[in-house]
Amino acid sequence: MKRILTLGMSKIHIKDVWLFVAQVLLLSLVMLSPGLISYITSNDAAVVWGSLQIAAFWLAPAVLVYLLNFYVCVPLLWFRRRFWMFAIVNVLLITACNFHLLFTSINSMPDDYRAGYSSFQMIAVLINLMAIGIALSIRYVMRQNEKKQKVVEAELAWLKNQINPHFLFNTLNNISSLAQIDGDETQEAIMQLSDLLRYAMYETNKPKVALEGEVEFMRNYIELMKLRCNEQTKVSSQFSILNSQLEVAPLLFISLIENAFKHGMDSNAPATIDISLTEKDGTLVFVCDNTNNPKPTKDRSGSGIGLENTRRRMNLIYQDRYQWEQTITPENIYHVKITLQP
Repeated sequence: MKRILTLGMSKIHIKDVWLFVAQVLLLSLVMLSPGLISYITSNDAAVVWGSLQIAAFWLAPAVLVYLLNFYVCVPLLWFRRRFWMFAIVNVLLITACNFHLLFTSINSMPDDYRAGYSSFQMIAVLINLMAIGIALSIRYVMRQNEKKQKVVEAELAWLKNQINPHFLFNTLNNISSLAQIDGDETQEAIMQLSDLLRYAMYETNKPKVALEGEVEFMRNYIELMKLRCNEQTKVSSQFSILNSQLEVAPLLFISLIENAFKHGMDSNAPATIDISLTEKDGTLVFVCDNTNNPKPTKDRSGSGIGLENTRRRMNLIYQDRYQWEQTITPENIYHVKITLQP
């Protein structure tokens, strides 16, 4: 646990360092831009040096005010709703950083400079106020994005926690039915379930897992579910994977397979379940077709939970990188096709 926390803090620290470096480089470019423009237009060292001095005289205080607000005042005062303290600190900060501008004696200046210098002082204050506003705006956007990210992560964790109990509930129901028919097959099914749960509990704690592990998990699950099928149910599965190390979200398709077995079988009529997963050039295509045999109202416990969770996870993780096709064909086949670019 300590190692995980340390790694997490290291990642945050590195991210903050890169953000600071990026801002310093951008602000340095802003301060150097007058000198660069002077160099391009005049190619005179004296003019360039004068432009840099003027830029430093006017912009350096605003840059300092921006950085102090971005890293100190906004997170420690504004976001903690200490608005009066935020205002007082910034008044003192602007005054201190612009002391050479605000308290320069104008008595020694020529008469035609005095009136204009007051305007320059007002402009300097406005530039500093703009710097505060920019720091506050950027921080606010970052904070909103962080909140959204945390909400998404929490919802994904909740959805994944919903999948595991749902998967276990359906599998135990299948084994319970099998126990009444064949004790030896029941023992084998329990061993298969143990392997499946081991993968679900210990191999899927990451945001992405290798496609190879997911395919093996689906194969084992299908074999376990086939033990419950009667002679009238025909099950076929096909996996064609060129890049087995391609990573996907864990347990992404299992709810659709569950749904096919739960609603595709019929003890009184022929039924088919066809499942395929193909990968080519980094694109995944998952197809699940099953005879449409909806359960009676009294036997619809958990109905729709798996499909709803799968669709929600797809929206959160892959957004515009997937296509979802769901229909009932004229031949009464429930068809789901997912095209995904991980």
